Amino acid sequence: MRGRSVVPREPSIFVATKEEITSGEASDIYFKRTQEVLRFANLSDVKVRMEVHLYSNPPEGDWAVYAGLEEALAILKGKPFTVYSVPEGTVFRRKTPLMLIEAPYEAFAPFEAPVLGVLRFESSIATKSARIRVAAGDKLYLFFGLRALHPAVFPAADRAAFIGGADSVSGILSEKYLGLTPQGTMPHALIITVGDQKKAWQLFAELYGDKINIVALADTFDDERMEALTAAELLKEKLWGVRLDTPSSRRGNMHDIVEEVKWTLRLHGYDNVKVIVSGGLDEQEITGLRDVADGFGVGTSVAMPKSVDLSMDIVEVDRGNGWEPISKRGKMPGAKMVYSCGALKHHVVPWSAEPPTCDDSRRAAPLLVKYLDNGKLVRDLPSLDEIRSYVISQLKELKLLQ
Repeated sequence: MRGRSVVPREPSIFVATKEEITSGEASDIYFKRTQEVLRFANLSDVKVRMEVHLYSNPPEGDWAVYAGLEEALAILKGKPFTVYSVPEGTVFRRKTPLMLIEAPYEAFAPFEAPVLGVLRFESSIATKSARIRVAAGDKLYLFFGLRALHPAVFPAADRAAFIGGADSVSGILSEKYLGLTPQGTMPHALIITVGDQKKAWQLFAELYGDKINIVALADTFDDERMEALTAAELLKEKLWGVRLDTPSSRRGNMHDIVEEVKWTLRLHGYDNVKVIVSGGLDEQEITGLRDVADGFGVGTSVAMPKSVDLSMDIVEVDRGNGWEPISKRGKMPGAKMVYSCGALKHHVVPWSAEPPTCDDSRRAAPLLVKYLDNGKLVRDLPSLDEIRSYVISQLKELKLLQ
C-alpha cells in the first residue's frame, strides 16, 4: 500500500542449538506423540532394546565405516539409557548390529531421530572418505567439501572425513572443535580479485611462506603447463606445489595434462614441485590419476555421498516379565552380540551365546561393548587420531591399502 513503510523481516539462520538436540526437542513430531500416548496409557515403564544396523547394502561396495558414536553418546549421556556399541571407526557389512540401546521407550522416543541422524551423517561421509583413501593409495588426500554443506555441520563433516582417511581438512572451526589444523591452498577468487596470477602468488607467498606449504593455483587465466612453470620460476624454493582445478569444459585428458605439467617442471629443474589435482573428483578419476598426481583435493563427492542407510529397530521388549524377543517384519528379533576375529570377520550371535572360535583357534573378541550405563559414561573414548588409525589398520588388513 502506498504511504505505508514496510519494515522487512530480519533473516534467520535455521540451526538447532545443542540444548535443543540434547533435550530431545530436535526430533520428529511422531516421536513426541508416541511419547505422549505412552504416558497417557501409563506405559512409561516399558523397556526396549533397540539395535542400530544396516539392512540394505552399503553404497558403492560391500563395506562401510561406522562413525558418529561420540556425538550419539553426547546426546544420550546423563539419561536413563544403557548403550553398547562397536568402536567408532569399525569397518562393517550389512546386518551387523552396531549399537544396542536399553531404555524405557517413552523416555527415549525423542532421541531416536537425532541419534540416528548423527550416525547416518558421519558414517556416510566416513565411508566415502575411506573409499577415496583406498583410491588415492599413499598419495596426499585433502578434504575441502564444506561449501556443499550447511555450515552448522562443518566440524562434524571434517571429523567424519578425517576418520575415513583424509590427511587433512579445511574447516577453520575444526581446530577449535577437533584439534585439527586446517589446510588449504588458494581459491580462484584471490587471483581474480588481485587481477594477476603472478602478483597473487607472490603476495600469498610473502604472507604465508614461513607458515604453510605454498601451493599455487595454476589454471586461472592461462594454460596449466605455463602457469605451473611461471609459478615455479617466480617463487622458486618457496613453492611446494601447484594445484590444477581445470573445469570440465577445458579438461580433455586430465592424465595427459598432469603428465605434461610434471614433465615441464622436471625439464626446468623443478622436480620437487608437487602437482595436486582437484575438481569433481571421485574414486574412478583418482584411480586413473594416481600414477602421475602427487595428491588430490576432494570436495562434493565426500561431503554429499550416497547414504549409509542405518536404521534403528526394537528387537526386545520388557513389560515387567523379562526380555521378550520381538521385531517388525523384515528384521531379526532378539538382542545380538557381535564378536570379531579381525577386520570384517564378525560373528553375530544371540546376546547370551558363548563366544565363537576363530579359524586360528582364538576365542573371538567382543566387539559390541558398553559405553553408557544408565546414562553414565563407563569407557574412555579414543582420540580422533586413534579412530582414524583404527580405520586405516582395517583397510590395510583387508589389503585395500598397502
